[in-house]
Amino acid sequence: MTLVFWSSAFTLIRIGLRALGPGELALARYLVASLAFAAIALVTRMPLPRREDLGRVFVLGVTGIALYHTALNFGEVSVPAGTASLIIGTAPAFTALLSHRLLGERLTGWGWTGILVSFAGIALISAGAGGGPSGDAGGLGMPAGALAVLIAAIATSVFFVLQKPLYRRYGSLQLTAYFSWAGTLPMLVFAPGLARQAASLPADALLAVVYLGLFPSAVAYVAWAYALSRAPAGHVTSLLYLNPPLALLIAWLALGEVPSGLELAGGALAIAGVVMVQRPGRPAAGKATIPARMMPAAPRRPGA
Repeated sequence: MTLVFWSSAFTLIRIGLRALGPGELALARYLVASLAFAAIALVTRMPLPRREDLGRVFVLGVTGIALYHTALNFGEVSVPAGTASLIIGTAPAFTALLSHRLLGERLTGWGWTGILVSFAGIALISAGAGGGPSGDAGGLGMPAGALAVLIAAIATSVFFVLQKPLYRRYGSLQLTAYFSWAGTLPMLVFAPGLARQAASLPADALLAVVYLGLFPSAVAYVAWAYALSRAPAGHVTSLLYLNPPLALLIAWLALGEVPSGLELAGGALAIAGVVMVQRPGRPAAGKATIPARMMPAAPRRPGA
């Protein structure tokens, strides 16, 4: 359930962007998600975060929700859903690098090699994307859409690293709710645009917004927490390597989108690099960065 919901989010974003701007879609999605988490909080009597943690929760909400989703949506204006999933799938490589620099976590030779392989894959994906409608050059010589998705991948990597202290005090479902509420606040800047665009919202875009807010953003995390409580975390999170292939399949079935051969080759190389980074030789502390980010807040062993 979690895999299908997270993988389908890329396709539903493309559908929502037919009628809503990138920022407006992100806000609409998280207004729905915030209401869903509020209902869950009432039913489960979820406590509020401690006062001393409010600042960190807000910063992480801005990074992991507002920046991630806004950048991803801007990228998917021109980047196909499957291609976006391949770029986001490299987030654990960035997380490993940031954990090494900021937290002093050791990287093995396999880890460094995997990071380089993932970066090479990103370069191939970007080269392939440059031949399509996203060909306007962005920074670093990348197409603008691919660059926006890469910014989203980096944002979620920063989010993964900086949230670790909070998992000593809160559960994954609690933190997902807190981050969703905090991340929705800065996106209210898009409220006037959303109010204008919502007046003529077609049915498919409305359904996309509701689906994105309820299922990938809320229900999937309940399912994820349940899975982690019933099976070894390593076994469960290893299944998340299926996210990019599933996203590609869903985008093909729903939208008829097929990435170029160069993009697929780059995606395979990038995911191979992620597998190398996550191989057993890496210290246990680093295993909290399993791929790949479909949704913003990461569970106790992040996977979305």
